[in-house]
Amino acid sequence: MPNNSPTLTAADRASAPVESTDWLLLDQQLCFALYATSLAMTKLYKPLLGPLGLTYPQYLVMLVLWESDGVGVSELGQRLNLDSGTLTPLLKRLESIALIARRRDSKDERRVEIHLTEAGRVLRAKAVGIPEELACASACSPDQLQTLTRQLHDLRGQLLTHLERSPAPD
Repeated sequence: MPNNSPTLTAADRASAPVESTDWLLLDQQLCFALYATSLAMTKLYKPLLGPLGLTYPQYLVMLVLWESDGVGVSELGQRLNLDSGTLTPLLKRLESIALIARRRDSKDERRVEIHLTEAGRVLRAKAVGIPEELACASACSPDQLQTLTRQLHDLRGQLLTHLERSPAPD
């Protein structure tokens, strides 16, 4: 028997009334919307970061250092939500291309600080237009982008708070 019902677009499904929503549809999954958006964002960054010689994760490291030079490795990992097994190769690569230098803290030998080199500081000026290009590609106003960013930070905070209160089952 043929299906005579019209095919719904993603926009139609997203605007469907809540009471008729099938929560097991892929397009209704927040996790998938975030995942797919993250993939699209990373694809958008690739040609923008290529001329700088950076990958997206390296760019994130540089953003933190441009904001606060001399940050400790553990603080950097916390800031970027990266473990040392992921962060260490990133830092080694950035050091090998002379954008950063790792140094032991003179007051606490256990602490390793990451410092920008002159080349790392100069690279900032070359990267300054990237956020604007992303904003244009998003077709969102600056206010919309700020609101969305704040909402995502809030959502992340809520999820982490929930995880802290409710440990995952074994």
